[in-house]
Amino acid sequence: MKEKADRQAPGRPDKEGLKAQLEAFRADFERMRSEIAKMIVGYGDQVEKVLVAMIAGGNVLLEGVPGLGKTMLVRTMGEALALDFRRVQFTPDLMPADIIGTNIVGEDGGGGRTLRFQRGPLFTHLLLADEINRATPRTQSALLEAMEEHTVTVAGKTYVLEEPFFVMATQNPVEQAGTYPLPAAQLDKFLFKLIVGFPNAEELDAIVLRTTTQKAPEIATVTTREKILEMRALAARVPVPSHVERYAGLLVMATNPASDFSTDASRRLIQTGASPRGMLGMLAAARIRALLNGRTQTAVEDIKAMAVAALRHRVVRSFEAESEGIKTDQIVEQVVAAVDEQHQAVFAQAS
Repeated sequence: MKEKADRQAPGRPDKEGLKAQLEAFRADFERMRSEIAKMIVGYGDQVEKVLVAMIAGGNVLLEGVPGLGKTMLVRTMGEALALDFRRVQFTPDLMPADIIGTNIVGEDGGGGRTLRFQRGPLFTHLLLADEINRATPRTQSALLEAMEEHTVTVAGKTYVLEEPFFVMATQNPVEQAGTYPLPAAQLDKFLFKLIVGFPNAEELDAIVLRTTTQKAPEIATVTTREKILEMRALAARVPVPSHVERYAGLLVMATNPASDFSTDASRRLIQTGASPRGMLGMLAAARIRALLNGRTQTAVEDIKAMAVAALRHRVVRSFEAESEGIKTDQIVEQVVAAVDEQHQAVFAQAS
């Protein structure tokens, strides 16, 4: 079967034009990563994927026990990137108006009464939704429109959020008393789910050194919101060859046990598979990874590198997988390996 032409976004530059902008993109990204590393010890992969998600226009769910520096990560990003940062501590008594804002009664210039919209903390660039699963589903759902459409609608009026808008939510995987699991519709709005593990001995020593014997490092502003939007526009124009596009689609279909492309692992270990939004998320992140690795178009290896982070929260394990203690990451890795084996000949050119 003849390969289709590469999918190209309207107005994208040719390969030579992309190469001319490639080094600037990589240099800007590295400056952001290095500046954040002044404050955040370890977690190099998580920091990189958080930045990738922000540039891609997605959101991130961080899972880890308290005290690992998740709040510090977002605050440091705000300082280094010259972006507004707000933190909301989610609790069972938090109401949607506490996040979005509400109309309040005020006085106009003539002494009459008028309604004025008081904006909530959602109107920012970087929003940290701390322990998001402690709020009720009603409050959690207040974020859905903002996360997907980057707009907020109150009393029939729609407000457009200033770009870049990025939500980083956290949840504690250990303490589940008094929590409300995130519904699938909300989980699907996160581009990545990242696992924040406990630091190793060397990283713990560095944390102690930085917090007890040294002055806290000063975070310099290394970029602006305008530059971030330029990086986002450039990444969106990176071409995706048709075989890479098809690979991402097959990978998502393979996670669905009822699909014609399902694998032995997905039929046995998965109850519900990923959505098409998971495929779009992998493609968006793959464009950025391609640029960071000095390439002017995406490859299958970029999809593989983003697959676990983009699919682990979109795949629901079966009872059999839970009873055997098989983690979601392992299932996704098995599905990726099975897709590679089944379609090795078709995608050999992508390696």
